[in-house]
Amino acid sequence: MTRRKREDETENHDRWLVSYADFITLLFAFFVVMYALSSVNEGKYRVLSNSMVSAFRNVAVNSSGQNIVVMPPPVPLPTLTESNTQEASKHKQREKMRNAAKAILDVMAPLVAQGKVRILETSRGVTIEINDSILFSPGQALLQPQLITAMQSVAEVLVATDFPITIEGHTDNVPIKSVQFPSNWELSAVRATTVLRLFADAGIAAERLTAIGYADTRPVEPNLLADGRARNRRVTILIDSQIPEKGTELNLRGQSAETSEAPASKEAAPQQSTR
Repeated sequence: MTRRKREDETENHDRWLVSYADFITLLFAFFVVMYALSSVNEGKYRVLSNSMVSAFRNVAVNSSGQNIVVMPPPVPLPTLTESNTQEASKHKQREKMRNAAKAILDVMAPLVAQGKVRILETSRGVTIEINDSILFSPGQALLQPQLITAMQSVAEVLVATDFPITIEGHTDNVPIKSVQFPSNWELSAVRATTVLRLFADAGIAAERLTAIGYADTRPVEPNLLADGRARNRRVTILIDSQIPEKGTELNLRGQSAETSEAPASKEAAPQQSTR
């Protein structure tokens, strides 16, 4: 009887270690939180808060009634290096594009002052809008000789960049029908291609260039008055800051081609073995 009593007393004296361990864990967590709050970072604070809540919820109770803390696997904190690098890259890209736009402004300054050239900055990049009256004769797609030098200077600025360039041709709604240009579609497309060929000859890589003819489908002014039609007859040069993404081909079931190729290859194996 006395021996059993002594064993119980020994077990009772050992239980203070559990409370002490819990206290040490809470104290450690308290100082971790205080340290984290000393240098506030919203992203790290959220991750730390979620980790602490998850850790203190994962508490199991064993058969003897003692609390056993089950620590979850460590949650990796988000590294700000990658996001900072991306932001720095975007900022550097935007600055490079603005520098190119400023250089083009200097080259086209007289035409900008006359309202014949407009340079706009959008979310996609920088757009150079050139009135076609200074580029081409009416109904023609050959560059005016006095504008060739200016366009070559623009090309020299763009050669030093690595942005994709899209050249768009636009017309008004007055129909054209000639042997060379059956409609405004052909006229706008050939005018865009003419500028593209000049850029390519100036040294801009062909894979960076795209030519599009929109005819009269994207007016910037109503075609009711002569001034509006003159504004709509234009060539725009888009210096695109976004690199086109590679698409994923879909089959008739709406699945990607990569997903649908796996079972097809498995069925092809027995067919080849029967031959």
